[in-house]
Amino acid sequence: MDILAMGEPLLEFNARPEARGPVGAAESFTVGYGGDTSNFLVAARRSGARTGYLTRIGDDEFGGALVDLWQREGVDTRHVAREAGGRTGIYFISRSQGHSRFTYYRADSPATRLTPGDVPEDAVAEARLLHLTGITQAISTSACDAAFHAMGVARGSGTLISYDPNYRAALWPVERARAVMLRSLESCDIALPNLSEGRMLTGADEPEDVLDALVRRGPSIVVLKMGEDGALLSHRGETFRIAPHVVEAVDPSGAGDTFDGTFAARLLDGEKPPQAARHAAVAAALTTTGAGAVLPIPSRAALDAVLSADREQPPVMES
Repeated sequence: MDILAMGEPLLEFNARPEARGPVGAAESFTVGYGGDTSNFLVAARRSGARTGYLTRIGDDEFGGALVDLWQREGVDTRHVAREAGGRTGIYFISRSQGHSRFTYYRADSPATRLTPGDVPEDAVAEARLLHLTGITQAISTSACDAAFHAMGVARGSGTLISYDPNYRAALWPVERARAVMLRSLESCDIALPNLSEGRMLTGADEPEDVLDALVRRGPSIVVLKMGEDGALLSHRGETFRIAPHVVEAVDPSGAGDTFDGTFAARLLDGEKPPQAARHAAVAAALTTTGAGAVLPIPSRAALDAVLSADREQPPVMES
């Protein structure tokens, strides 16, 4: 297995793009799939990586729909536990004034009962990369403990660790979030925060200063995602500016997860970090051109076709 991720998947109910206003104003929804680590794995798999999931879901129809998704996509489900009587988390997406609004029903989901004992140590040790996020750490204390245990196993086995803070203020107090995330950054090899998270974690404001502060925490690769402004990447003392790919965005759901998954897959495939980040930025942009977190994620062939036609300049080395 190339990549093992641990986290909480969710079923998605997405108001049709033409609908505007609160959830109650939407007359119909399309059913999709979400959860940052699940999105990540689908993106990585569509970019060619062999992926597997560690999670807990209910034995309800929502959980069954997610298992069907992973099996269609080729995501290994050997470490997906089905909890008897468990209710898989769901969320709704509505749109108002150009912004997506998310309404979650995830409290007491089976994933919140992840514990260190659920971590398949052999699978972590055999994987080339372990992916974790701040959302996994935020949903419960036991899930947070499980994440740190998995990181410890990975470090002891030489498995790379990628980490996206994916901060959600509604899930935990900012003081605890900052402490947990900073410790995680010190344990990971690849850090994948966005600019607002970087500012929250470092207290710096300018992107270059944020990047420098994150690098000092220890990751060998730091990618600072900046949305429409592209990204900054630091690797081995050099900084690269990753150009954005301009599209007409419809729905930003899951774009950051697609970036992470594509970047990890391309990196493991032997691409240099700036090249992998450029490909990830294009994949993330393409994801925003359709509704939902998973359906618009491009396949490797579709992404390569766009890249081959892209006339923009490659990343510029800044220092």
